[in-house]
Amino acid sequence: MRIYQNYLEEYKKGIIGYSPLAIIGQSCLGSVAAMFILMNGNSMLQMIQLFIVTIMCMFYNAAILSQQKPKISFNLLVASVIFSIVITIFNLM
Repeated sequence: MRIYQNYLEEYKKGIIGYSPLAIIGQSCLGSVAAMFILMNGNSMLQMIQLFIVTIMCMFYNAAILSQQKPKISFNLLVASVIFSIVITIFNLM
């Protein structure tokens, strides 16, 4: 929990700089996850995974554009990155 608090405080201090970097990074990570999802086919399971990955990335982008509190946007960033990594690993196997 201490690591989370340290990163959250750092994010709050530099939100103006971290926001564009995080948008680029998590969007690229979401794109990689989408690529691996679609490499496995286009069944209903893959389309649901693709929908959720896209929505998670869009939630963070929308939080930044609507100027939500830093804690909300940071939590959405963490959730988006973790979900994209999990889906990528799942589709690699």
